[in-house]
Amino acid sequence: MTDTLHYEIVSPERLLKDAEAAMIVVPGADGDFAALPAHAPMMSTIRPGVVEIFETEGGTPERLFVKGGLAQISPAGLTILAEETLSLDDVDLDDLNKKIADTREDIEDAKDDVERAGFEKELAWMVALADIVAH
Repeated sequence: MTDTLHYEIVSPERLLKDAEAAMIVVPGADGDFAALPAHAPMMSTIRPGVVEIFETEGGTPERLFVKGGLAQISPAGLTILAEETLSLDDVDLDDLNKKIADTREDIEDAKDDVERAGFEKELAWMVALADIVAH
């Protein structure tokens, strides 16, 4: 049994990470789950939240916000297909709160259910991010 898990984080634009880690915590749609070396194969959708990458057991994790996506664990390792990723260090909470307020107004002014659903999806990840940054 190996001590590390190979992982890749891929966005639509590029390969963001291709490395090894002791454990990766993923915000799955049905709850957070930890991917470990020799993990059983599985797939999960990802809700907006933080992926925590522990390079060493008990170490401080690298934290990366994902807006959503898919995670697949196979014998080859963990692959995260992220809709979009954000560095938590780059978030301006005041600016984010203004965008949240604007998006709530957009939801109220939506012309139809399709437009409303698009704004609600945007609002969901922004609220999740604001919660994470505020704490």
